[in-house]
Amino acid sequence: SSGINAEYGGCEVDGKFLSGFFDKGSWSECMNNWAKTVITGRARLGGIPMGVICVETRTVECEEPADPANLDTETKITQQAGQVWFPDSAYKTAQAIKDFNREELPLIIFANWRGFSGGVRDMYGEILKYGSYIVDGLVEYKQPVFVYIPPYGELRGGAWVVVDPKINPDAMEMFADRNSRGGVLEPEGTVTVQFKQRDIVQTMKRVDPKYRELFETIQENGSHLSHDDRKRHVNELRNREAYLMPSFHMISTTFADLHDTPQRMMAKGVIQEILDWETSREFFYWRVRRRVLENDLERRIKSANKKLEHGQIQSMIRRWFIEAKGPVMNYLWDDNSAVVEWLSNAEEQDSVNENIKILEKDALLSKIDKLANQNEDISFEAIVSLLHRMQPRHLEEVRKMLNSAATSKDDSEPAQ
Repeated sequence: SSGINAEYGGCEVDGKFLSGFFDKGSWSECMNNWAKTVITGRARLGGIPMGVICVETRTVECEEPADPANLDTETKITQQAGQVWFPDSAYKTAQAIKDFNREELPLIIFANWRGFSGGVRDMYGEILKYGSYIVDGLVEYKQPVFVYIPPYGELRGGAWVVVDPKINPDAMEMFADRNSRGGVLEPEGTVTVQFKQRDIVQTMKRVDPKYRELFETIQENGSHLSHDDRKRHVNELRNREAYLMPSFHMISTTFADLHDTPQRMMAKGVIQEILDWETSREFFYWRVRRRVLENDLERRIKSANKKLEHGQIQSMIRRWFIEAKGPVMNYLWDDNSAVVEWLSNAEEQDSVNENIKILEKDALLSKIDKLANQNEDISFEAIVSLLHRMQPRHLEEVRKMLNSAATSKDDSEPAQ
């Protein structure tokens, strides 16, 4: 996998090191001799350890050894196309995802697949089962997952389905390079399904004057034309159609391709942001740091109040950030480096710790209130027990509160 080492780990060119996506010398491939159409490994991004899954774009050879116990068998070598998940590579992907999840590593997937292999042999090889293992692994993933469609890469068919962020929206995010493409169907397939030949012919009638003239001549004057003239006009119409068909097909394919651009994906809300390869390393460094720090803070908040959901916690963290920076600076919430600075600042964390203590206090009071409502006798005994343990100054405050409550109750009762 020398190409992967060069692209993601960097390489030497004319005695000068050219940086790749990850830190120099940090790329370490795992399971490299198995299922070579998918490449898995571990690397560091700005010092942050990450799990990595990427695709082999070249055709590779798959060797199936002979059975030593059966003399009739022999070694079989088959060709496997790049950018395709086969049963073995799908299983390798799922296994890597589970391993990285156990190691609590953030995961980045360089998604450049055209889909799953769908031949009869692959169906017998349980390609569907191993593809579902990928989904299972991503559903259970607890760390941040980043799906990135690299430059000139494409994500198609079932491959899109198994890495769609909707599988695990709390952990997964998808990004696309400016020169990438994505969509379930490729443009050629979209045109075949949505813009058939009869639709192209109707478009020719609408936009090409010569074709429309020939068609109208046959339609309006067909009964008055001689057999030879009619045959000549029909041949001219067919020749014109054959002449225009490649151009119209290319235009329709280009139009369908516009629906697969990153700009369109962004408009439909299926990706988070459009990236450039030159700045993607810097972007993901800050994004990974932010997500890791947010995950740590979310765990602390969750331990303080287990009833809070992911969306509520994210809104709470955002509110704390805006309170710290001021309403005028709320736009900085979209700046990963600014959020990382806030989450890493010891002084800022003092206010965060105070907020978490308030959450713990509210959760405990809510629990006590719930227990008191369930059994009034036990709640009375618990209050008596707490009073015996209180400091004198706290007892004095409780006495004042009880007197105040009794006075307000007497005032509210009607006179007899």
